[in-house]
Amino acid sequence: MIEGKIIAITRSKEDSEEFARLITHEKARAISLPTIELVGKGEGMVDEFLDAIREDDPDFSVFMSSKAVKLLFDAARKISKFDNLRLAVANTTVVAVGPKTRGALEAEGIRVAHVPERFSSVGVGEVFTRLNVEDKKVIVPRSGASTPFLAELLQKIGLKVREIYLYDVRSHSDVAQWADFKQLLSAGRVDGIVFTSASSVRAFFEIMLEEVDETALGERLGRTTVVAIGPFTADELKKFGISPVVAPVHTVPGAVETIKNCLC
Repeated sequence: MIEGKIIAITRSKEDSEEFARLITHEKARAISLPTIELVGKGEGMVDEFLDAIREDDPDFSVFMSSKAVKLLFDAARKISKFDNLRLAVANTTVVAVGPKTRGALEAEGIRVAHVPERFSSVGVGEVFTRLNVEDKKVIVPRSGASTPFLAELLQKIGLKVREIYLYDVRSHSDVAQWADFKQLLSAGRVDGIVFTSASSVRAFFEIMLEEVDETALGERLGRTTVVAIGPFTADELKKFGISPVVAPVHTVPGAVETIKNCLC
């Protein structure tokens, strides 16, 4: 039982509704920490994406974030190129990293052909290993903060990969929602924290280290249970001297189950 526990997640309130529902169901308290925000490269990113599709005529497109989908299609609406974008994407076989990304694409009228069982870069690779993709082409709209892991994995499988960097990730500019969390963490009352991406780890430390030194922050985190949603997130935490528990299932429900097992 985690009744009465206080557990935080490195996502905004809007993006952590599932987490809050699961935690509240257990009669615990959920805290949402908006760590990152996506910054699109302006309306020109739509033309860059469309030009890449015209040049390469890719067989597949891979979307790794629901927010990236929204940024791209919202930008297309502003310059009256929504139909062009939708048609261009629809002419590829679409892969979404997880159900939330699939939902964002379907909301734009895009049929998603594949969603991996594991909602991660590794899961996307597993999808392609089951398909005949030798010398096929794939386009992947990404963040400027993305690692080369996915592209290298897909290339090893036999795909010709083109990544288009359409947006950047930065620390969230509005940290007013963090005040309660900071006080609770300082008092040793935060029982667990779920980190949901490598970017959120970097942003978390950037935000927290504005007010407390790294040694003190490490001591405070040492008094709480830290869960990483997946191995890349865990690797980033280790760079800051934190040894997290890694959720075996790389999803929010999987992370919640992990933290429940740790705290019970």
